[in-house]
Order: sequence, then structure tokens, then C-alpha cells
Amino acid sequence: MNKRVVIDPITRIEGHLRIEVEVDENNVIQKAWSSSTLWRGIEVILKGRSPLDAGLITQRICGVCTYSHYRCATEAVENALGTKIPLNAKLLRTLMQVSLYMHDHLVHFYHLHGLDWVDVVSALSADPAKAAREAMKYSPHPIAAGEGDLKAVQDKVAGFVATGKLGPFANAYWGNGTYKFSPEQNLIALSHYLKALEVQRVAAEMLAIFGGKQPHPQSLVVGGVTSVRDMLSPARLQEWKQKHAIVADFIDRAYQADIIMAAEAYGAEPSVLGGVALTNFLATDDFLLADGEYLFNAGVILNGDINGVQDLDPSLIAEDVTHAWYSAPASQHPFDGTTVPQYTGFVERDTVYGKLPTLDGDGKYSWVKSPRYQGEPMEVGPLASLLVSYARGNTAVVEAVNGLLARTGLPIGALFTTLGRTAARMLQTQLVAHEGLRTFDALLTNLVSDESTYAKPEIDPDKEYRGHAMIEAPRGMLSHWVRIKGGKIENYQAVVPTTWNAGPMDSQGKQGPYETSLIGLKLEDPTKPLEVIRVIHSFDPCMACSVHVMDFKGTDLGEFRVAANAI
Repeated sequence: MNKRVVIDPITRIEGHLRIEVEVDENNVIQKAWSSSTLWRGIEVILKGRSPLDAGLITQRICGVCTYSHYRCATEAVENALGTKIPLNAKLLRTLMQVSLYMHDHLVHFYHLHGLDWVDVVSALSADPAKAAREAMKYSPHPIAAGEGDLKAVQDKVAGFVATGKLGPFANAYWGNGTYKFSPEQNLIALSHYLKALEVQRVAAEMLAIFGGKQPHPQSLVVGGVTSVRDMLSPARLQEWKQKHAIVADFIDRAYQADIIMAAEAYGAEPSVLGGVALTNFLATDDFLLADGEYLFNAGVILNGDINGVQDLDPSLIAEDVTHAWYSAPASQHPFDGTTVPQYTGFVERDTVYGKLPTLDGDGKYSWVKSPRYQGEPMEVGPLASLLVSYARGNTAVVEAVNGLLARTGLPIGALFTTLGRTAARMLQTQLVAHEGLRTFDALLTNLVSDESTYAKPEIDPDKEYRGHAMIEAPRGMLSHWVRIKGGKIENYQAVVPTTWNAGPMDSQGKQGPYETSLIGLKLEDPTKPLEVIRVIHSFDPCMACSVHVMDFKGTDLGEFRVAANAI
């Protein structure tokens, strides 16, 4: 008889995510459901407001992806109005995106996803001298991996353990049989975890140089950017480049090394050699290197056919709500999308933890919609972006992917795994860091003859407009869709990366990437489902981005009670 496993909440993500699975007598997952259980109301809030404010408001969708929504909303309005911004503004926006990626991907791997691979308790038994020698196998110049560095880290974490207050290392599944790093490898990665806390601060400062602050930067406007004095200041430009060098060095000497170490240690671990059961991928052009040249390419891959990559057609996108807590007559294109809540609740049943409220898999069970491209579910994210660009013959991407495969000895098929998805994020970070300097140089070159940063937009209150923008946010392809009437926003929809990946089953019974990635996964212990968390974390969930609904009439959609002793 199948057993139900409930994981709620999935921690070390942005937002609220619940995963439920059914396992058979061998603890192999037969069914899976992905649900976001809390909501917010940005899309509805935007109606009736000035389109010039769309970017500032939509960046509040999330506390992590702030710049991505800010930029995408601003460019959607520019597209609707037909506003052509100066090249300097395009390049500065890209440099801010470079900064965001270098920050976001480091934080994801080390502070969100890292403990799925690293057994902290095991690191306490490591030999620091042996670990220092081990680190030399993965980088000729390891960072934060000398014997003294590693001994200091070991002592610091042992101090946590001695007090009984483990902080971020509490309540984990230490000792799980699917952890594959040796004690020394665990100690190396743990040292990088702590070092990354310092480095991510520098990356955040990079974005703030041109953005004014981070999170929630302030320098983008419909028509361009306002960071003129920073752009024209040699000191500020040099400051950005110096901080870039610090973060890029860590990416090359720590992040890359740890992924190579993981590929070696986990290369035969079944729980990370699946996780890409859905082989449809979607990506868009992004990261302007020079006028008209992008680092990553747009395209569609269906059924894993990288030899038959197709052009991206935005008209083929629609959102289905059959199993989402919304009401709609049929699938809707984002220009015509509605946000009407229809909450149906949970069903009580037996689980491995006893009787609990569980998702109604036959009905509605998530606040996330189900985006489809030509009726098909798609994976978006770093893996999708690299696969599409690889299929396009993008020189930089082909060299990076082939180089990593050669270094690790893995076949190209290894990309279609949880391990491959995690490695793809590192490769994308490296590419952004290195190739982003081309954007920086293009800005310096263009400034010799052009200092413009803004083109005034024109809005005719008697005209109707509609427009959209598509960019690659750190978690994958993000699109914003706006209709303007009477000088105000008439309708607004954001189709975000996690909506593509985490959406529930659609009307045709097709499941999205989260759910399909878990089918067939074997759990060592259903009460400690580390394997599920590792797979889901490889997508870098951002549930706050993917759920945008409010009941503006004041209807009570749910009641929550928190016990006093729970705080």
C-alpha cells in the first residue's frame, strides 16, 4: 500500500512551498504534488495605476528577485509604448543583472542548496591537513581551504554543536545515506559556505553601485536609467570592477571547484542522476554584450531534441488553472489573464506522520498557475538557458559545457539530471561573470561619444497599448504582460520562472517540472526525505514570485492560528 509523505514547508527557499508524494512498498515515489500555500496581490494592485510605476511596484513581488521584476516590468511598458532607450541604459541594466546573477547563484548554491550535498556533522570528524590536500585536486589555487582555514572552520562549527544551538545547521537529515562527500570534502564545502557569506555581500554592493541600493534598486525608469553620475564617474566604474573581481575569483576558485568535487562524489548516486523527466526547455535572449549581441539565446527544445531547437513564439504561451485555486473558463494568454481566486481546501488522510490535512490531487491544490507553451509544460532556468544556447551553437556556452564535461568525465546526458541542473547554474554564473566584462568594456567605449541615458516616453490617454518583455531572471525565463487604456494599467500579468517549474497538473493531465522530477525517486527514509528536498532545491524555488492573487473585496479566504509557544 502506498504511503503519503508531506513536506511543508520546504525550507531554504523564498516563499511557501508544500510538496507531497506517495511512495510504494520500496519507498519509490509513484505520485507527486507541488503546492504553494500562501498568496499576494501585486497584479491586482497594479490595475488603474500609472504604467510608469509598474517597475517600482512589481519589484515588491519578491525580496530576492527584486531587480528582475523591476527591469522586466519597465521593459514591458517600454515595449507597449514603443519607447527606444539609449544604448548606455541597456548596458547599465545588463551590468546590474550581472551583479544580481553573481549574488543570487552564489547564495543559492551555498546557503539554500548546499546543505543538501554537504553533511555538516561529518565535517567535524575530518582531518584538516588531509582536507587541504584534497582541495588541491579541484582547484590549483583553492580559496579558504588551507589547513589553518579549515581547522578554524571546524572549531567554529564544533562550538555551535557544543552549545546545542546549531543555527542554520539545525533540524537537518545529517547522516543520510545519500550524502556522498567524505568528511574532508564536507569540511572544504563547509568552509566555502561560511566564506560565501562574506562574498555575497560584495556582490550585493555591486548592484547597489548602479542601482542605488539592493534589494529594491531605484535607478530604472521607463525610458532608461537615472544612474548617470555613477556611469560618468571613473571612481564608481572602477569600484564596480574591483568588487566584480573579488566575486568572480570566488566563483572560479570555490564555486567551480565544489561543483567538480560534487560531480566526482555524486557521479554514481541514483538520487541525483534523475530529476529531469520532463525534457522540454524554454529560454529567451538576455545579457547584452554589445548592441544586438546577447550572451544567451532564445529558443524552445521539445522532448530533449537539442538538434531541433525552435524559435520562441510569445503568442503560444497560456496559463491553465484546472488544478490551481483560481477560476477561469479556459487556458488564458497572459494579455487576457485573470486572477480570480477559488480556494477549495485540503483533504484529511493518513500519512507517514499520522493523519494530516493533505492536498486534493484530484481537484485544486495550489496557488500557482500552470503555464504552457503550445500546450506543453516547460522547464526554465539555468539548465534550460544553457541547453538552448548550446543547441544554437553559442560558442561561449558550447566551450563552457564541453569543458566541464571533459573535466568531470561525464557524458552530455549527465546534464539531464539533478546534478546537471546544479552544475548548469554554476556554469551560467561563470559565463555571466566573465562575459559581463565585455558589457562593461562596451559601456566605456560608448561613453566616449555618447552620454545619453534616457528617452522620454509618451502616453496618449486616448490610445490603447499593450506590450510585454521577456528576460532571463536567475531562476529562468520571466515575462511581464501589460495592457494600458486611458493612460492607466488596465490588466497586468507576470509569468515567472517558478510558475513554469512549480505549476500543478493541467487540464490534459500533464504535470510540470517539479512534479515529474520526483516520480521514480527512491527515498532512503520517507520520514527524512532529503532526496526530495535536494531535487526541488536544484530549481531554486521562488514561490513569492509565482503567486500573485488577492481578494480585494475582503472575503475571508483562510484562517490561521499560531500557538503562542510556537514563536
